[in-house]
Amino acid sequence: MSRSIVITSGKGGVGKSSLAVCIGREFASRGKRVVLVDTDVGLNNLDVIMNVENRVLYDLSEVMHGKCRLSQALTQDKEQDNLFLLSSKGYQNDIPPEFLKKTVTTLLSKFDYVFIDCPAGIDVGFHKAVSVAKEAIVVTTPHVSAIKDASTVINILKSYSLLRIGYVLNRVRGDMVVSSAMAEVRDITDALEVTPVAVIPENDSINTLSSLGVPLKSNSDGGMAIKIACDNIENGTSTLIDLTKRYKGIMGALRRLIKNKV
Repeated sequence: MSRSIVITSGKGGVGKSSLAVCIGREFASRGKRVVLVDTDVGLNNLDVIMNVENRVLYDLSEVMHGKCRLSQALTQDKEQDNLFLLSSKGYQNDIPPEFLKKTVTTLLSKFDYVFIDCPAGIDVGFHKAVSVAKEAIVVTTPHVSAIKDASTVINILKSYSLLRIGYVLNRVRGDMVVSSAMAEVRDITDALEVTPVAVIPENDSINTLSSLGVPLKSNSDGGMAIKIACDNIENGTSTLIDLTKRYKGIMGALRRLIKNKV
């Protein structure tokens, strides 16, 4: 059965769009047909992250105004043939909710996964994106302000008839968690009161993806975390990568010391 999942966050800058691309590419590598719908009209940058900015010929605006078919507005990813992007570059105003719903419904008949990249925050764009999804993933970092904003978003999501709500904890440093300088996953889970979908490490390759469009290395800690995230999304499980293991014990203490000096 096809699934529509909104990926959202309480604030910008937590890596929401980069994670959307990583998750989309991982599912596409598994043979799933995946489309990313960019509804972040103000800051739409999925095409930049995917490095397909020059490939986008049409977007949501042109589909709505009858200038092209929906299929013509789908831009294929360079890395994964099964991954497509529906951009919103041409919009100067918010996307009409009826049109967005019709678009997502059509995409669900053609794709296994429809991931909706939602504007950060809880304004009108957020509500429109959430209203056309059946599931939601909230992306946050371990910082207090981000967790507080994520909690606000989750409480609003609970007012919708969603089948699942989960969260992704991004930019986690195992050494800081062991040193009690960063909150542990269980404490954040207790605060948010939803199931964690993934714990993603502070990872240079993910940061590079966001800024330069360079693909994530599958054998990196970040790559492994994304694979586990997709397993959890697909199967409804909550297995998490342990980012603290290598920083425990005598050798772990040495690694923490070295990392803090770099």
